[in-house]
Amino acid sequence: MTILDKIIERKKEEISASRSHISIDQLKNSELFGRKSSSLKESIRNKSGIIAEFKRQSPSKGIINDKVQPLDVTSAYENFGASGISILTDKDFFGGSFDDILKVRNHINIPILRKDFMVDEYQFYEAKSMGADVILLIAACLSPNQVKEFTELAHELDLEVLLEIHTEEELKHFNANIDLVGINNRNLKDFKVDLQHSVQLKDQLPKDTLSVAESGIYSLEDFKYLKEKGFDGFLMGEYFMRNADPAKAFEEFSLLI
Repeated sequence: MTILDKIIERKKEEISASRSHISIDQLKNSELFGRKSSSLKESIRNKSGIIAEFKRQSPSKGIINDKVQPLDVTSAYENFGASGISILTDKDFFGGSFDDILKVRNHINIPILRKDFMVDEYQFYEAKSMGADVILLIAACLSPNQVKEFTELAHELDLEVLLEIHTEEELKHFNANIDLVGINNRNLKDFKVDLQHSVQLKDQLPKDTLSVAESGIYSLEDFKYLKEKGFDGFLMGEYFMRNADPAKAFEEFSLLI
């Protein structure tokens, strides 16, 4: 069983437990459910293109930074030009929580991506109820038909969709309603990073597709290389979060791009 299999198995257990405590109707009645979402597509076009991530840990790296607070970091990301914020909500494997989004939602004005492993319609109502603007669909754990159905549901809820792919086979998951396509530079099975592989995949997408380079961007040179190759967005978390002061790290990076 791969780490991805373990995550999905645990995710289904979490969803079942959540459903038993809070119904979809209750989620619909939450304060933020009726909020008009912000567009990550537009923000990427008009700003730096960086989707800066708040991320405490990962299965491959362990603890990255568990000393900083979500609002301190994400407000700095916004102040220094991030196009959007990515916040992990998976608890067991990434140390995240729904509260990390709730704590910042009313204090920042750029789009928030709920980054999690979306495998059930219930999670989309959760995302809307916590004030997210965008959800992540990971092709590696969904069928093309599930991606299509989940995209339709997301749009019904006024949420944009970032589809994450890593292999040529996963190009089949793309459909015309997808808002953005993220290409993971890191293989989810062995965690190896290959930027050139991502460039080759991007070149096979329809011409006008907004593309996002995800993970494994470890330097200014990596960023510039991917930008030169035509990527529109750049999801970066560890590069900033591994610093004692992620806010300062992002500020310094923003001055160089």
